[in-house]
Amino acid sequence: MLLQKKRLFIALPLILLSVLFLSPSSVLAAGEKEEHSGEASHSPGQEEEKFNAGIMIIDHIVDAHEWHILSTRTRHVSIPLPVILVEQGKVHTFMSSRFHHGHASYKGFKLETEGKNEGKIVRVIGDSMETDQNAPLPLDLSITKNVLALFISCILICIIFISVARSYRKREGHAPKGLQSILEPVILFVRDMARSSIGDHKYERFMPYLLTLFFFIFFNNLIGLVPFFPGGANLTGNIAVTMVMALITFIITTFVGNRNYWKHIYNTPGVPWWLKFPLPLMPLVELMGVFTKPFILMIRLFANITAGHIIMLGFISLIFIFGNINIVLGYSVSVVSILFAVFMGLLELLVAFIQAYVFTLLSSLYFGMAMEEHH
Repeated sequence: MLLQKKRLFIALPLILLSVLFLSPSSVLAAGEKEEHSGEASHSPGQEEEKFNAGIMIIDHIVDAHEWHILSTRTRHVSIPLPVILVEQGKVHTFMSSRFHHGHASYKGFKLETEGKNEGKIVRVIGDSMETDQNAPLPLDLSITKNVLALFISCILICIIFISVARSYRKREGHAPKGLQSILEPVILFVRDMARSSIGDHKYERFMPYLLTLFFFIFFNNLIGLVPFFPGGANLTGNIAVTMVMALITFIITTFVGNRNYWKHIYNTPGVPWWLKFPLPLMPLVELMGVFTKPFILMIRLFANITAGHIIMLGFISLIFIFGNINIVLGYSVSVVSILFAVFMGLLELLVAFIQAYVFTLLSSLYFGMAMEEHH
């Protein structure tokens, strides 16, 4: 009970802060078209644009060339990020603030705000804002929001584990203390999981990868729940990130696979011959399973984390949707929305651990299956 109260005490301020940061005007920063000349303005008699939940939610879960902090009626506060473009052998570097949230071009480029290239940097015709449809997209090597979040999380993980490693060296033979005592049970948990899945004599060489995998996913899941900088990036909900982790697991599994592993794929024992010849039905099914396993790893983590963010933002959006109808109705709904958002926040804390556990467990199982000896 005490632990639940502590979690509620931690999660409630985060949810309330998210309500503050996700104001209706933030939708304008998310891509709503408005006149912009350094700051937004509304002409007399012009109807204010209504809150668009879809645009707000998508803007907060996808990658971006700037890190949005908050918006007011007249100003957008964001952290500009470096833009690095390679086109025809030339490298162009500048800050994303030159685009003025997609309302200006710079060096012949602009940030597309609509169409199939929305969110990408495209060529423009001359000094105008008209997209050059015939020009190919430049190679974009920019430091985007997710890339910066990746750097931050990697630095954080390195600092934490270098500190823990030093504590082990200094306090060898003594009981763990401080951060070491917090992380040691989790490290032992991952070790025991790998030992049972891979085997007592083979698991140790996979421990560096499995520990990195677990803590990378776990820390980024937690950081993604924090609604203010440097949190809030949907890194583990980015399919490119989950694809790379699944691909590494696939490569390791493929290269450590022994003769018995490949025999079970191409000539599965105990299967009738007519399922192997003349049509190699079972070998095709088994070979397909080799590729579907990492694919499932990729989709599961991406879908679960992204869905959690969408649900939480959806509850917050209800406040402004009903607020557009009636201000009293908006305040009334806010109580229910915040309670549900707090519940989802607590649930996401559990999901953050479960998804890291599942990804690491399945990876270790694949390694164990690939090295299993014939009995």
